[in-house]
Amino acid sequence: MTMSAPPLTVAMSVYNNGRFVGEAIDSILDQSFGDFEFLIVNDGSTDKSGAVIEDRAASDSRIRVIHQENRGFIASLNRMLAEARSPWIARMDGDDISFPERFAKQMAFLEANPDHGVIGCSASLIGPEGEAVTRPPIVRPLTHEGLIENLESGPLINHNAVIYSREAVLAVGAYRPAYRHAEDYDLWLRLSTVTLMANLPEALVAYRLYPDQVSARHVVAQARHAAIAWLAHCERKAGKPDPTEGSETLPALEQLDAIFGKGSAAYVRSRVIDRTLYSPEAIGGEGYEMLIDHIAENGTDPALWRAAARLLKSGRPRKAAGVANALLRAG
Repeated sequence: MTMSAPPLTVAMSVYNNGRFVGEAIDSILDQSFGDFEFLIVNDGSTDKSGAVIEDRAASDSRIRVIHQENRGFIASLNRMLAEARSPWIARMDGDDISFPERFAKQMAFLEANPDHGVIGCSASLIGPEGEAVTRPPIVRPLTHEGLIENLESGPLINHNAVIYSREAVLAVGAYRPAYRHAEDYDLWLRLSTVTLMANLPEALVAYRLYPDQVSARHVVAQARHAAIAWLAHCERKAGKPDPTEGSETLPALEQLDAIFGKGSAAYVRSRVIDRTLYSPEAIGGEGYEMLIDHIAENGTDPALWRAAARLLKSGRPRKAAGVANALLRAG
């Protein structure tokens, strides 16, 4: 006899999260709302992740494990969307923690608001050992109207804390590989035109911060991809074809004006600078040439001089001098 599908599929992609994945899985198994299947893709991990996952799966029949060669985060997400048996998908990362009432509160919202296809929540911050991290809170809009007002610049929805409609996500084309460092933002933009979205005010997940996590290594690419996602969204809203549809990679900065129109490259460059200006690692690395071009186009600004000072303080004197010289030329 075929078992009926549960209302919720939990989707977790894991790559070398052996240090944290056991705690992440346990936080899902301890949910007060327990009617779910738990899909875990082990995306070619080379650490102990696979063994930890199998250990948990042996003791809970809700877990379904997929071991595969490393295909990347987006491919893993799309595979779980294809494999899921439930109408609702709860995202979870292998290094975070979901608090026990997360699913109960999100599913209750969706039951009470059937016109919504996406529900997120706030997050608290923890360090590598689970210690609380104190930072100014990120205030996310709670209503669809607030999210639409915030759509260009964010913040929008925590990808690691969302429950969304599988049908809606598949209807807009699921995750797109070209946006590999802003796959969630690209998805929210597309979903915003087909369903209502909201956030719960409570922190129902703990987001873990640690030096070698993927999100900390790709700040420049993330900002660039998000800016291009916005340009593509504007094209679609204007009734035009999305130039990035079906692409495996996004166009280079110097191609953007020809594809999206004059000023597009400058817009993307400005978005990247706004996102990375306070990170000497970003502007002293991948974002350096973009910063120099931005100064040449836009002239001096006190914030840019402070960026040069941050570069110097972080032990990057040549990059600091390069920024200072560019500012002097622009002035």
